[in-house]
Amino acid sequence: MSTTATAELFAFQRDTEALGQISGRLGWDQETVMPAGSADQRAEELSALEGILHARRTDPRLKDLLDAASPANEAEAAQIREIRHSYERAVKLPESLARSLAALSSRAQGIWAAARAADDVKAFLPTLSEMIRLKREEAACLASGGDLYDALLDDYEPGAKAADLAAMFDRMRPRLVALRERVLDRPAPEALAGHFPAEMQLRLSREMAEAFGYDFNRGRLDLAVHPFSSGSGQDVRITTRVDERDPLNCFYSTIHETGHGAYEQQVDPRYTLTAIGKGASMGVHESQSRICENQLGRSEAFSAWLYARLSREMTLNIGSARDLYRAVNRVTPGFIRTEADELHYNLHIMLRFDLERALIAGDLEVGDLEAAWNDRFAADFGVAVPRASLGMLQDVHWSCGLFGYFPTYSLGNVYAGCLHQALRQDVPDLDAALSQGSAAPATAWLQEKLRRHGALRSPVETIRTACGFAPDEAPLLAYLEAKFSDLYAL
Repeated sequence: MSTTATAELFAFQRDTEALGQISGRLGWDQETVMPAGSADQRAEELSALEGILHARRTDPRLKDLLDAASPANEAEAAQIREIRHSYERAVKLPESLARSLAALSSRAQGIWAAARAADDVKAFLPTLSEMIRLKREEAACLASGGDLYDALLDDYEPGAKAADLAAMFDRMRPRLVALRERVLDRPAPEALAGHFPAEMQLRLSREMAEAFGYDFNRGRLDLAVHPFSSGSGQDVRITTRVDERDPLNCFYSTIHETGHGAYEQQVDPRYTLTAIGKGASMGVHESQSRICENQLGRSEAFSAWLYARLSREMTLNIGSARDLYRAVNRVTPGFIRTEADELHYNLHIMLRFDLERALIAGDLEVGDLEAAWNDRFAADFGVAVPRASLGMLQDVHWSCGLFGYFPTYSLGNVYAGCLHQALRQDVPDLDAALSQGSAAPATAWLQEKLRRHGALRSPVETIRTACGFAPDEAPLLAYLEAKFSDLYAL
């Protein structure tokens, strides 16, 4: 065993992490400010960089260094665990496949965006078919004879299994549907309406990002078609979008992405550009965005601050802070996942989870996807999808090849429910700060209990350590039932 090998392993990994951050920055640029005519060249650039990264991740020296490395503490042991996991997956993939996926995902995003704008499913189907072919090929390399979807899911939620997630969804669905039906039988609250200038929305969004712990000295807020976050450590980027008729879309997209961005900014700086200097998983990452957006940002206390803040900008059609609280939690069977209320959101995820599992398994043909989506949506939400941009073309994920990503959103909701229960027990006066527009007590608790640790522990252990109990869907369901019973006087 060798401390020299350990140091060499970590130095090698640091350069790999740095190159990965550069690749992410190119992706951010593509989604925010890159000229439309640059897409083909950017695809080549990303493909070339992915080739370099793949070569590093599969470098034969890594195996020798991993075998010889001797961790001195828990953090070093965790780094070795993460590097080994990455290496063992990477060596199963041919470089040509890794580069093909990188190039296709770069090109596909532009093709998807154009098809979405034109509501033209047929324009996207050939690209999606090629993406699914490559992802099935990737899954076959990784699965070693096991479940193809599980192999892809492991990229986003290490250790998770589709069968376990399906069982969790089956437990959640009846209670969510029953609560939704009771809510929809009640009169709908008045929606916030009017004209809300883009400049005002972005100014308030910056205030909210700072209130939820985002450091603009190490971050940016920009516009994108589909809000996202990227980067880590000292360079973290978040995006939002603006609809001048609906400021809540902008505000809550910003708070959501702030949860992601602040998580990355608050990882222990000693872990920067290491294998654990990042979120523990996408499910854990999503717990940070969802607790900020929903349990904190859509709370009655924060709604009171938001009502006062908006009232300083303009005359509102909403007459009180309580009415705004009801408006920001308004339950409607809408089409867009990112705009969905808390009761419907998990149903959106269940739909995508089932469809993409069927696509990867070969049980659903790409040409039948739109009809399958529309049929399932009508069954789950009770309304027909009027056009593709409100249906299967609404999300960027499949154009990026992110199969296995969607279920982590619901897993993140479950984790957020657990964290919120523990947070309220530890910080009983939280609402006093939220009513003044500050989430500082919550973000300090999250940083101490979860964020600073990065990927030190497995996803399940990350949540168990933060909460003091194993993750379970019960706290989320109890929170939803209590909240919406109050809002709708059930």
